[in-house]
Amino acid sequence: MTQTRPLGAQISHMLKDRGVDVIFGIPGVHNQEMYRGIEEAGITHVLARHEQGAGFMADGYARASGKPGVAYVITGPGLCNIMTPMGQAYSDSVPLLVLSSCLDETVATRGQLHQMKDQRAAAETVCDWSEEARTAEAAYQLVDRAMTEFTTRRKRPKHIQVPIAQLEAEAAPAVRHRPDHAQPKPDQFVIVPLPGIAPPGIDTRQLDHIAKRLMAAERPLFVLGGGVAMPGLEQAVQSVLNNCGAAAFTTYAGRGLVPPDHPLSFGSHLARPDSAKLLDASDCVVFLGTDLSEGDLWRATAGHRPGAIHINIDPEVLARAHPQDTRLLTDGVEVLAYLATHMTGKPASSWSADLVAGFRSRWRAEVNAERPGIVPVCDALRDCLPQRTMIYSDMTQFAYTAKEVWDMDRPGHWHHPTGFGTLGYATPAAIGGAIARTGLPTMAIIGDYGFHYTMQELGVAVELGLPLPIILWDNGKLKEIEESMVRAQIAPNAVIARNPDFCKLAEAFGARAAAPKTLTDMQDTVRAAFDADGPTLIYLTPDITG
Repeated sequence: MTQTRPLGAQISHMLKDRGVDVIFGIPGVHNQEMYRGIEEAGITHVLARHEQGAGFMADGYARASGKPGVAYVITGPGLCNIMTPMGQAYSDSVPLLVLSSCLDETVATRGQLHQMKDQRAAAETVCDWSEEARTAEAAYQLVDRAMTEFTTRRKRPKHIQVPIAQLEAEAAPAVRHRPDHAQPKPDQFVIVPLPGIAPPGIDTRQLDHIAKRLMAAERPLFVLGGGVAMPGLEQAVQSVLNNCGAAAFTTYAGRGLVPPDHPLSFGSHLARPDSAKLLDASDCVVFLGTDLSEGDLWRATAGHRPGAIHINIDPEVLARAHPQDTRLLTDGVEVLAYLATHMTGKPASSWSADLVAGFRSRWRAEVNAERPGIVPVCDALRDCLPQRTMIYSDMTQFAYTAKEVWDMDRPGHWHHPTGFGTLGYATPAAIGGAIARTGLPTMAIIGDYGFHYTMQELGVAVELGLPLPIILWDNGKLKEIEESMVRAQIAPNAVIARNPDFCKLAEAFGARAAAPKTLTDMQDTVRAAFDADGPTLIYLTPDITG
């Protein structure tokens, strides 16, 4: 006999069957029925201190695991509070599933608890789609739709809301898909598609044509983006570059795809203005898995000639290409795998290691001049990290510097709130990442102002005993904004706020704290933080010495 339960409980059981092991959120009177089935289903729930923190944790978990991040929130303010993480997940192509309660009706009755004029429509402004499930079957279909699209389309957040009365009503269970759950290993990207569903395939004829163009080119050039930044692809990328003599840029999100010591790697300096000259000098440019967004370029166009090759899973991105460009709607991961095995030989190209090294040296000097003193700190921090460290950064000058000068040795291990550009991302996102990567090193980098946004989530890291170093860079102001105001000939104002004693604040939460004065002390503190039984706030200022 089929066992009925309240729909709220059945949804948790369905999610467990679809491979969900962790849910982030905050319970309330409107969504408490969603909590009835969490423990029974065998799902771990992480209690955030704010729905914004819950959303960023789910985001960080998704980026670290490759599985969808799931969050439960209440009607009205709970959903509003998580809309910032939803917007960030949309911008950065993160598979985030937000499930919320909603009022049964909002037209005839006013003044209800948590009431909004149109909650569903509000959420839709920051996610791929937002739908209301008015029956159990609709709820199940929407969950499966979200899970299917996470594996077959560009990964973007979805929102499903269920009326309170429906959550409370008895319902039959959803149809099971997998009786046994294959557990992914830590640091392994795994999204298991639903039965009978596969990602888009590739057109081998077009890829053969692209391979011929690359082999015939004198100055082939790849621009590799976050869409293909997955661990395990480094060898395929290196084979492709070597077999056609290509040089390469990576976007900030694509770092690690090209080995740091590759002689023709221009690194992540695509936003440097004179990179446009190099793209224009190439006779075959391939843009693979990148939007070429404002945050990638900081200029109107990349600078390449018409006739470039764009490979992307998003038709909207391809639609922006020049009419003379070649556009291929497919999964860039499969393209790399195909090209790596279908191009042979080492044709000589006119790119030279000396040319690349010269540009990189000049760009590094420019970065150091723009934000003095940060580059040596980045170098020292990078050199003391254990292998496979995953980093979550925030909107801070330290991260802006590091994203250009810090070469990653593997892809998918540095996550930054690109695009939407929210403050307060790093701490909770790193918590989500650490939960997904038990036994593997995870670190946060955040500025003093950004830390204010989500500092309360430090309590979650303490509660869970996460060995999480949190690098807090305190330059005492919104320095990036101050400098922008100066460039715009605006007298700087509203850029300085009184900061607390961050170390004492961290200790009040039960965390460790340290304020190293030298780079050597910083390295020792960071190493110890990875071995601790809880988070460590590591307070740094521009006064730190070598």
